[in-house]
Amino acid sequence: MGKPDNFTTINFKWLKFVICGDRIDVADENGVVPVGERCNFAEINVAGFNKPSHSGIKLSPSTEGCRLKYVSHKIEGDALYITQKSDVTEVVTEIKAYDGTSALRANTTVKNVSDEEIVLESVSAFCLPMILKSSTENAKNSYFTSFAQSHHFECQPIRRSFFDCGFADGKPCSQKRIAFSNVGGWSTKEALPQGIIETAEGNVFMFQIESNNSWYYEISDADENFYLYLGGATSEHGSWFKKLSPKAVYKSINAVILKASTTNDAVCDMAVYVADENLPVIFNAYMHLDWDSPDEARTKTYAKFAAEAGAKYYVIDCGWHNEEPGNEVYPYVGQWKESKARFPHGVRATTDYIRSLGMKAGLWIEPEIIGQKCEEMLGFYDEDCFLRRHGKKIAVMGRYFLDYSNEKVYKYTFETIRRMIEDYGADYVKLDYNQEIGVGANGVTESFGEGLEKQSAAYLKWVDDIEKAFPNVIFETCSSGGMRMDYQTLSHFSLVSTSDQTEYEKYPYIVANFLAAVLPEQGAVWSYPVNAYRFEGKPASYELANKLASNETVIMNMVNSFLGRMHLASHIDLLSDEKRALIKEGVEVYDSLTADKKQALPFFPCGFASYGDLNVAAGLKTAEKAYLSVYSLGKAGIFSVNVGKEYEKATCVYPKANELRYSLENGILTVEFSEDYQARFFKLEKR
Repeated sequence: MGKPDNFTTINFKWLKFVICGDRIDVADENGVVPVGERCNFAEINVAGFNKPSHSGIKLSPSTEGCRLKYVSHKIEGDALYITQKSDVTEVVTEIKAYDGTSALRANTTVKNVSDEEIVLESVSAFCLPMILKSSTENAKNSYFTSFAQSHHFECQPIRRSFFDCGFADGKPCSQKRIAFSNVGGWSTKEALPQGIIETAEGNVFMFQIESNNSWYYEISDADENFYLYLGGATSEHGSWFKKLSPKAVYKSINAVILKASTTNDAVCDMAVYVADENLPVIFNAYMHLDWDSPDEARTKTYAKFAAEAGAKYYVIDCGWHNEEPGNEVYPYVGQWKESKARFPHGVRATTDYIRSLGMKAGLWIEPEIIGQKCEEMLGFYDEDCFLRRHGKKIAVMGRYFLDYSNEKVYKYTFETIRRMIEDYGADYVKLDYNQEIGVGANGVTESFGEGLEKQSAAYLKWVDDIEKAFPNVIFETCSSGGMRMDYQTLSHFSLVSTSDQTEYEKYPYIVANFLAAVLPEQGAVWSYPVNAYRFEGKPASYELANKLASNETVIMNMVNSFLGRMHLASHIDLLSDEKRALIKEGVEVYDSLTADKKQALPFFPCGFASYGDLNVAAGLKTAEKAYLSVYSLGKAGIFSVNVGKEYEKATCVYPKANELRYSLENGILTVEFSEDYQARFFKLEKR
């Protein structure tokens, strides 16, 4: 190990590059560069070229990474551009910094500078070659936290040491990886495209990959160092390849990486992007209420109670369209025209009534699919309007998938949104996506992965276009809950559904972690005090609803939604005056947090929550104060939270009529829960 002779150093935020002749490398904090380096910060595999390693399926080292030579670099404003070149590719790495944080956003552009077509098999967004030295001791004392995803159980942390993941002293390198890839259109169905690395040397690195389809990351060792690779779909992970003719260019997705001293600081630094500043309470009639069968009469009944509770929007979810029964409707959807059976006076009459109550109206749509039995649209669309594999339309759960790069699809769905807004009176549109397409499509491209990549980009362009055309409408993204909760998607929407979890006692495990992935201004959380599943087939009634929903049930449901965007739902119309007053009070507390949410950062005084924890706490903090949701989840008793000695006063903000004993002494907030399932919301103030 040692410094090379005649070197030049580039300092860009916390990253250091060392240039020596025609070689540029990422250096450690001391400016020291490994002698053997085979890991480049730009790793590209080109078909037919030699990969200089027997390192299994690892993407680093790559065919181009070891052959690239330094050409030039420049700093323009907050961005660094580094150009490298081989005999077949010219590679530009762009790294952008963000004021006030350590976050660096990177991507890679590859140009074919040869005289022949080349085939890209993988392109990194960025590769950090030096996380720390690889040794058994470091492996035992370094940790990686990933976030597992599943329908109803989003944002679940898994923390393991590098050693437990299979690393030891594997000189010069091992074939082992800490790796994950998403393949398909649900970008976050199994894991979030992000992770946190805590090194034995005391550094914390956090990353996120910005892809709304397939993506891949790997942590492994090379030349006595652990490295981190971040990128999109690859030949091995997502059936992706890209043919480049001479002078053609391909640009990778973006990835963000940052360096901090603690996990909480890392999560706060990742919250560098601005979301919607309008944070109204939404009442959505789907969950535990209408499900897939709204109608005119019930909507008018429920809307009055939603307005009394303080909701600003009332969303009519799936079923306002089509004449088929709700439990049969999905294979027939695609026209997106109002149902005369369920709304005999027209949807507009109902949305006008909602506005007469002082609220705005919303409608649901699943614009990327049509049902297999939707004869009208099957007759309208041409074969090339659909995503296909091997010449056949892709079908999942009775739906076909539309190709948004097709002009006919773009125009019809754009007109559909116009009709929903201007004719049917929608002030809010919920865009859902309830199926997983799989590896991709090759109807308009040669590789499945590139087809999915092209379609995903076309869909987001359509989203941008409808938002530009209708700037006063709120657009929500949902994918069976949080199955597409990646930042590439989030950057195009005001808010995202965090989950379709139907049990309020389980939602806190999502609430306690989702701020690691989503800004509080964007994360929509259901609040449904009346669980319709617990009716067990009995007719909904005042007596049954109040028997099943206690005051503490109402309180926990409201607290669940305080840290994000409140989506109120369920039979609140059947609750007693006392319980509806608790809901109204909760809405008022939520509204009072709006100003602070715009500047607040995540607060995890107990770390991330794991499913099954008996106590959970998570919150938001500003420069002057903090807010904390505190839960008992299965066992009454005392729960103590180390919130920090800078906080000297604690107030139970919700409910105001709190009967639980609590105290704050020497930075320890202690709450004495009297029931197994309870929640309270506190404000913590500094001196």
